Amino acid sequence: MKNIKLYTILIAAMAIVPISCSEDYLETKPLDKISSDATWGDGALSEAFVFGVYSHLNYGGFEEEGLASLTDEAMFTHSGRGINVITEGTLSPTGTGNTNIIPQWDELFSAIRQANIAIAELPEATFGDDELRDRLLGESYFLRAYYYHQVVRYYGGSPIIDQPYGLDEDYSVARGTYEECINFILNDLEQAITLLKDKGATPGRASDLSAMGLKSRVLLYAASDLRHGPTVSSQSSAHGSYSDLELVAYTSGDRTTRWNAAKAASKALLDATSGYKLDLNAPVSPEEGEANYVALSMGGGSGAADAGAHSDILFERTHSALYTVENNWPLGGIHQGINNGPNGYHNWAGNTPIQQLVDDYEMMDGSKFDWENPDHAAAPYTDRDPRFYATILYDGADWKPRPSDVVSIDPYDQIQTGTYDDGAGGTIAGVDTRNSVIENWNGSRTGYYVRKFIDPDPSVADNMSSAQLVPWPFIRYTEIALNYVEACLETGDEDEAILWLNRIRYRAGMPAVTATGSELMELYRNERRIELAYEEQRYFDARRWLIAPETLGRGIKVIRVTATLKTGATPHVPYRYDPEVYDYTYNVVDNTENETRTWEDKMYFMPLSRDEINRNDLLVQNPGY
Repeated sequence: MKNIKLYTILIAAMAIVPISCSEDYLETKPLDKISSDATWGDGALSEAFVFGVYSHLNYGGFEEEGLASLTDEAMFTHSGRGINVITEGTLSPTGTGNTNIIPQWDELFSAIRQANIAIAELPEATFGDDELRDRLLGESYFLRAYYYHQVVRYYGGSPIIDQPYGLDEDYSVARGTYEECINFILNDLEQAITLLKDKGATPGRASDLSAMGLKSRVLLYAASDLRHGPTVSSQSSAHGSYSDLELVAYTSGDRTTRWNAAKAASKALLDATSGYKLDLNAPVSPEEGEANYVALSMGGGSGAADAGAHSDILFERTHSALYTVENNWPLGGIHQGINNGPNGYHNWAGNTPIQQLVDDYEMMDGSKFDWENPDHAAAPYTDRDPRFYATILYDGADWKPRPSDVVSIDPYDQIQTGTYDDGAGGTIAGVDTRNSVIENWNGSRTGYYVRKFIDPDPSVADNMSSAQLVPWPFIRYTEIALNYVEACLETGDEDEAILWLNRIRYRAGMPAVTATGSELMELYRNERRIELAYEEQRYFDARRWLIAPETLGRGIKVIRVTATLKTGATPHVPYRYDPEVYDYTYNVVDNTENETRTWEDKMYFMPLSRDEINRNDLLVQNPGY
């Protein structure tokens, strides 16, 4: 007999199904709960329940504290958030540091439990709409797979729970091996692909293409160095001495077969649909390349040069009254502009780019940027990859109109992160610095700000959003194209890899690649870094490639910009960027104000907290902890 359960239904459900206010109903049923039978006997209520499973996705990379700041993309500006515990390698089972950036074990399993309820109940649902039932079941399989893939990529193998537990059941379950978890995730994705086929795509909801994209990612990760037992054991001290290696890596099987599986899954998605402007045979102009990348970061919405860019998104976090509780969006800090934009616009400068990311943008001719090159050092922001200008706000960059109380300081709408000669023996602090007269505590420590994902429309205040809110791209077509490039390189198919790599570069206005061998692999990895900057990819890429010690652990470099008045020149009052009047110098320095980054091999995975192990004594701790 089916257990009678009460489910708390989201506000969205209450909006969908009006509840009678008769005295009988008020006397017999709680107003904020609906019985299991009622939920699965009504299509709208069943849909609302599944929307609740989506809600565990939170806001993706638009949270104030970003995953980018745990990588060599960014530095978190504000202290006291526990981020340094992770970046300095002092984390432990009793001190895991910041709990906002990385989804916690219990949070993920709470989401999995909700998906399990839907998967268990939907096949017997009585609301009668078979197409809706299949769609909701497919979405639930996808979401369970997505949350499990989150568990596995942050923590390694985990207990495999495929049914909702009751209150009187034993919750002690041992961790499954990494291979078992991957097989479980792939099985869920196959179910999702089948159930969602021909159901169409609705922004914010999973589709068969979403599941195919996630399958590509899961298989790519599974084939990578971090997941190959012999390789990771030889390069990581924590893994070399770990007696339960099967929990975090394959200890048997053919790695070439895994790479071919990743290649086939990626190609299947590429053939099933198309992305955004990936059919080019030559580079577009630099101006068009920048506009294309802005369109991608806007998700084809407001501020985008081309709405067709939305075709690149396979799974997104979007704004919808159906399954989100965000009536104060974009206020309350859940917006890229206010979270990461310049303090001179009354923003919070959360996750500011560091110099290592800036330096990895190529020159327009495809050569590497080099501080030893006098021309590069004298004008480091000139003739760079167009994606640089669509991603980074730097000293002197043109931006949006200033707020009314800042216009008198900067009527020219240029980013000011330097120190400028006032012509009278003193200096002026840029309005976007930590010495600014405008909210200096929110100033960048790195000399840069993020432009990506912020609506460039000058009519929209920089710390606000527009009516067409920017979606967060959990999975996009270009990521799968890059997955395909990597799998091709790993299986020796360089011509095919170069074909797709150049398509991505042409869209950005960058020249074709001519490298081969290890040089081509290095170029691919940098291309992935640039194309997917701030999209929560670098954290995992640096780990799965086993390059974290020399990338994530290399410390933080920042820029210090100074402008000295040329002999005989008259300073601008108010100041504005002008290389005809000022000589600019750019000094790269180390920054350890909030953290002194290092790398410990245990950081390839997060630890299972002491609380979790106390709750389930069958759990085995991760390597190095």
